[in-house]
Amino acid sequence: MEKISIEVKKRSVLGKGNRTLREAGRVPGVVYGRDVKSEPIEADQRELERVYHRAGGNKIVALKVGDGRTKNVLIQDVQLTPTRGEIMHVDFHVVRMDEALKAEVPLHFVGESTAVYQQEGTLVKNLDTVEVECLPGDLPESIEVDISVLDDFEKSVTLADLHLPSGVKFTEEDLEVVVAKVEPPRSEAEMAELDEAAEEEMPEGVQEEESTVVSEENEGDKDRREKK
Repeated sequence: MEKISIEVKKRSVLGKGNRTLREAGRVPGVVYGRDVKSEPIEADQRELERVYHRAGGNKIVALKVGDGRTKNVLIQDVQLTPTRGEIMHVDFHVVRMDEALKAEVPLHFVGESTAVYQQEGTLVKNLDTVEVECLPGDLPESIEVDISVLDDFEKSVTLADLHLPSGVKFTEEDLEVVVAKVEPPRSEAEMAELDEAAEEEMPEGVQEEESTVVSEENEGDKDRREKK
């Protein structure tokens, strides 16, 4: 398994002081876990971005805090800035390699559906991730979904159809949950119904009424200016 590691420092700045920390290119965070005392930390912005890009939320990261021992962690609860999408806060969850955990794993869709490219259907993905349970060392990077089996509009891919690595199981009990399917193209009648529904949601005359109101307000302003 790919070895990913990062070194961070203990954080003394808390609360509003985190803003100054971020301006200096540092990201505030927390290290926590079962039987582990929660500890505030700070990480280099660029290094953390690099590690998160490689590890995501489902790869084990070797975390070293100051001069302490290295801990095996998962990156969780990442908060991003709304404008630039940069990490502004991160949680590192300490895991035990001999203890099963639950984690979200992304789905990787592979293959081509003849119902899409030959019959002009629309591929519908009901899930992007699935929650699994396993030992940290068995945690898969992704789970493949083969959509080549979708050669007509009656078929679907369910959780039961997915192949999991040894030692990994779904936390979802209902394995008949649909992961992906192909919907047939809409008929002209259905498209007409959608157009009618859209028109009903936007009552006639709304734009004209808004224009009239604006116009009356402008006229009122004009009259007041003339009186002055």
